[in-house]
Amino acid sequence: MNWKEQFKSFLWILGVFLFAYFMPIENITFRNAILEGFVLLKWYAREHVLLCLVPAFFIAGVISVFISQNSIIKYFGAKAKKWVAYTVASVSGSILAVCSCTILPLFSGIYKKGAGLGPAIAFLYSGPAINILAIILTARVLGLEIGIARVIGAVSFSILIGLIMAFIYRKEEKDKEEKQFNIPDVPEKRPLWQTVYHFFLLVAILVFVNWGKPDTESGFWFFIYSNKYYITGLLGLLLIPLFMFVLNLNKLFVLISTVIVIATAIIFHNHPLVPFTSAVILISILLLISKGEANEWLVESWGFAKQIMPLLAVGVLIAGFLLGSPESSNNGIIPNKWIQNLVGGNSLFSNFFASITGAFMYFATLTEIPILQGLINSGMGKGPALALLLAGPALSLPNMLVIKSVIGLQKTIVYVSLVIIMATITGLIYGSIF
Repeated sequence: MNWKEQFKSFLWILGVFLFAYFMPIENITFRNAILEGFVLLKWYAREHVLLCLVPAFFIAGVISVFISQNSIIKYFGAKAKKWVAYTVASVSGSILAVCSCTILPLFSGIYKKGAGLGPAIAFLYSGPAINILAIILTARVLGLEIGIARVIGAVSFSILIGLIMAFIYRKEEKDKEEKQFNIPDVPEKRPLWQTVYHFFLLVAILVFVNWGKPDTESGFWFFIYSNKYYITGLLGLLLIPLFMFVLNLNKLFVLISTVIVIATAIIFHNHPLVPFTSAVILISILLLISKGEANEWLVESWGFAKQIMPLLAVGVLIAGFLLGSPESSNNGIIPNKWIQNLVGGNSLFSNFFASITGAFMYFATLTEIPILQGLINSGMGKGPALALLLAGPALSLPNMLVIKSVIGLQKTIVYVSLVIIMATITGLIYGSIF
């Protein structure tokens, strides 16, 4: 009998028992915090699973099946020039308008395919941190100087944190690189343009379907926002030749599915989630009944979903319990007034507290701006505001749980610590200047 494992099981059982036995369920604050956890979970399920995570899972599946290991190694692994790998990884956020959870399947996909730890971490941080629309809104709503500081800080952080992680785990990475140099160059199964078309079409769908509302109801950005579902629909139609002539799916089934989705879009034109969901279901069925790479694409996408979704659900529940939901005026177990009182001024503590609070909170894309505006109006200092902007969108408790499952507990702790420390120092410097 493995007594170590048995003792671990006993501790889990004892911990659950003691929590249940002493749970202060009669305390109104505790009960509200539990409710807030489920409020956040419901909001997350409605706003992010279908439109953010599902497309991200399909993109991660494309990386696993259609993008060869040699291609990943060429641009992100041992065979890549360092300046190319880190440059591509650090500016990826300008293409991907994603949150700290949506980036996870993509990060997991490139890391498991052979990307170096440094470039993979740079990509992980930059994805949610460097969002063009979010940066423009930051400059407009919170001020030009903090918008510029956010751009400089986010790009610099992604590269520096990636380089530091690669240096700390250089022995492990060296062993990985030696193995990669021994991998023979295998010709691609299909022309590069087909894979690029497949990948970037799905990325475009992810970007446009999640296009956030700008702060003005005019101009180019608002035009895109107003027509984002039409644009998404047109991009979806561009998948048809890919399905028919590249993946060789049953052409009759593809046409029937297209007609069903178009009919659904016409009937439910005021409820765009209905045709989007029908499209996801029908594509999944088409891939399920197919063979070869098309079926592998669905299997890999489902594998990412199975790994990530339970951890995200647990993380979102805990985050809502601790800090409340952005959709509700109620607090989590930690009162909002405590946070507001602790992030005033520009002390080391206020910057550190803003960084660590932002790291554990969940921010959907663009939601950090109105939340931060409210905190600034309540007395938050400029330094802590930037610290929260640099730590918050890139991290969250759900995000940390999934990262741990991909790279392990130790690397996750180092990564999170680096983000918090660098955000704290940057906020302190910025606050002293402005």
